[in-house]
Amino acid sequence: MKHKSISAACKYTVFFAILFATPLATPRAQAQTFSVIHSFTGGADGGNPVDGFLIGPEGNLYGTASTGGSDGAGVVFKLTEAGVEKVLYNFTGGADGGNPNSRLIFDAAGNLYGTTFGGGANSAGTVFKLTQAGEETVLYSFKGGTDGANPIAKLTFDAAGNLYGTTSAGGAYGGGTVFKVSKTGAETVLHSFGNGTDGSDPVAGVMVTKKDEVFGTTSTGGTSGYGTIFALTPSKSGWKETILHSFALQSDGGTPYAGLVADQSGNLYGTTTAGGEGGENGGGTIFKLALSGGGLTFGVLDGLAGYGISGTYRNVLLDASGNIYATTHCDGSYSAGTVYELSPSGSTWNYNPLYEFTGGTDGLYSFSNLVFDKQGNLYGTTKYGGADGYGVAFKIIP
Repeated sequence: MKHKSISAACKYTVFFAILFATPLATPRAQAQTFSVIHSFTGGADGGNPVDGFLIGPEGNLYGTASTGGSDGAGVVFKLTEAGVEKVLYNFTGGADGGNPNSRLIFDAAGNLYGTTFGGGANSAGTVFKLTQAGEETVLYSFKGGTDGANPIAKLTFDAAGNLYGTTSAGGAYGGGTVFKVSKTGAETVLHSFGNGTDGSDPVAGVMVTKKDEVFGTTSTGGTSGYGTIFALTPSKSGWKETILHSFALQSDGGTPYAGLVADQSGNLYGTTTAGGEGGENGGGTIFKLALSGGGLTFGVLDGLAGYGISGTYRNVLLDASGNIYATTHCDGSYSAGTVYELSPSGSTWNYNPLYEFTGGTDGLYSFSNLVFDKQGNLYGTTKYGGADGYGVAFKIIP
């Protein structure tokens, strides 16, 4: 099923809006309850949040902003559900890291972990730990060579407390890596992308099973060059990669920036930013890897209209009923992005737009994950727009 079409100009509008953060349209009334709980100024509070939130047990929202702060290199912040912000850490862009793009994760003690795209000892990014008191420790500084460079996505723990993630560049072949960092900061590269059809340029993080199997996506590479879904399994001789799907930029989609999430039955879900029903001109797909006969069967649940990059950028969110929630960054009536719900109905899926961004004070271009609070309200961010053009934190009551 296709939805509200956007013009081919959206591909270029993204570029110009990034430069100038110009509003695209006048707001119009919409049915759901939407509110901006914080509008970033680009100053001390940070600016241009890329990923969404981690929600704590007390209901506070934890996130990163890629710019702003005391040194202009981004911040880690905490927001109450009412939008009151506290900056927990200001990155300097030096050895401590700079310009975080990733979501955060907690350990059992409440410490926060994340990545920075830049900074570190070699200006190639970091893996960091931050206490609730704001004390930062750099666990690993990427060298920019075979160990990888410029991580964008969030980290994942295994059962032993090791951290897993991806770098968008570097590695043995220059196409990025999947890495593991131990509690003591020792890094191991599990796979270097860019060697043939194995995939390249991972933007998303990975998921790790109880058997230490690693699943993820690459945004390019594969048989057709439009990205892959991969699995890494440990063995005595190292880590073995299996390509589960190579995207062809046809009805299956292409260029996945989002990673994978699992439902309670072990089925995997993800999205692409391009392809779908429009083939090369499609706006992306939402797909499912269903458990079938001991393997995984690929299928498309729904597709977005538009040209190229309108699809979902970050991971989808699943609720207990199997509904899917996500954002798009270039879809909707104003070509400024949307928040949507996809609900199963027998063998089909129903698309329900929850909000269409206008590109004004309500926000512009969401690259965000979504999270639920205990009442079932949704929270996320936009990278641009808002009162000052540096993005917003928003709340939606579905």
